[in-house]
Amino acid sequence: MAGEVNQKSISGIPIKVVGAPAPVGRFHWKRRAVQMLAIFLAILIPASGLFRIDPEAGAFVVLDRQIWFADFFLMTGLWITAVCVLVMLYSTAGTVICGWVCPQNTVSEWANNLMRKLLGKRAEVSLSGAAVQVAGTKNKFLNWLLLGLAFLVAALFFGLIPLFYFYPPHLVWSFITFQDDARLAKSLHWIYAVSVLIIFLDIALIRHFWCRFACIYRVWQHSFKTKQTLHVAYDASRAADCAKCNYCVTTCFIELDPRKTDIYDSCINCGDCIDACNNLQARQGGAGLLRFELGERKQEQARKFRTAAVSWFDRAGWVAALAVFGVAMLVWGLWTYQPYHAAVYRAESQQGHTIQDYRISIANKLYRPARFTVRVQGLPEGSYHLSTNEIKLSSAGRESLTLFIEQGLPRGLYSFVVEVSADDGWTGRFQMQHLSERG
Repeated sequence: MAGEVNQKSISGIPIKVVGAPAPVGRFHWKRRAVQMLAIFLAILIPASGLFRIDPEAGAFVVLDRQIWFADFFLMTGLWITAVCVLVMLYSTAGTVICGWVCPQNTVSEWANNLMRKLLGKRAEVSLSGAAVQVAGTKNKFLNWLLLGLAFLVAALFFGLIPLFYFYPPHLVWSFITFQDDARLAKSLHWIYAVSVLIIFLDIALIRHFWCRFACIYRVWQHSFKTKQTLHVAYDASRAADCAKCNYCVTTCFIELDPRKTDIYDSCINCGDCIDACNNLQARQGGAGLLRFELGERKQEQARKFRTAAVSWFDRAGWVAALAVFGVAMLVWGLWTYQPYHAAVYRAESQQGHTIQDYRISIANKLYRPARFTVRVQGLPEGSYHLSTNEIKLSSAGRESLTLFIEQGLPRGLYSFVVEVSADDGWTGRFQMQHLSERG
């Protein structure tokens, strides 16, 4: 009876099953998603006509429109706005572009991970200069071949991305499929081959050496970092929890100690060390000792946000004012943008000392078809004729026609107007004067 009572008592005790803490990876997969999005946008931006360079016309292309030096407000406003936004980003988030966006870093991480998968967990290009340690069981020709082919395919792919910034997608496709097109540079295949070779060497040998020791863009970002800029903070009050543990150090592919970050170190704010510490501490039921933080270290938590906000406004005040000015110029440039351009000038053909012919040049700055009609007002009927009064342009480009003035025009100074109108309602008018010395 006593045994039954004990069994009933024990069975009545509620049992709660506690599972092992799930791995915490708040930043790792978010960063991977942003990196993939950055590569996608690097192709989409030029391919969609949002921004690229037209080498044939020698012009920038923004929103599928050619931007000439004559479009001063639009071009200046665009660059001022872009620079100011980047300066404010660097001042606030530091080198986050390196860790979350830069394709060089993305490819370097991918190459290290692939090498470890094919050649062993210690096989990677180390910043310390140590030789690659290949696992004996994976030191096979097939593994090396697969690694080399993967690097080559990546180099071939990334070598194509710059082409989208100089050619529209259909011309890039013509290049890929070896189709002849007069608009492609004659030496383009050689240029592409050299680019692929450089990218292949970068993926296979250089990797994070470039990020840490040679990247000029990183120096540009560091120029705007301060004590308040986003950084990895370490909870030193819990130092005993990480005694004899260097998991965050071994996780950092830049080979830094995240517990000792400084303003001008090589940290790229990737967050991998924070995830590593969180995962390790979660197994023991605790929180990680590393975190992202704005503001100076060793401040009260309540003051950190206020101090960081005030400091940001102090530093970004002049940049913000300049950014507003840049946006205003950009908006005005877009508002006053002329999609077409026409010019009238004296031709070279002369009769005696009198210029009898005029050249009318018409340019389409949009990458879509346009039709123009030309009219002349102010000259007597029958005293002139046009080589054609209608021009069709299938895409961005320019074409010209000639205005011929007859020699029998009575002596005198004649004012006339050349009017060029497009089918969408755009009109350009040019006041000209012609001197006739014959009667």
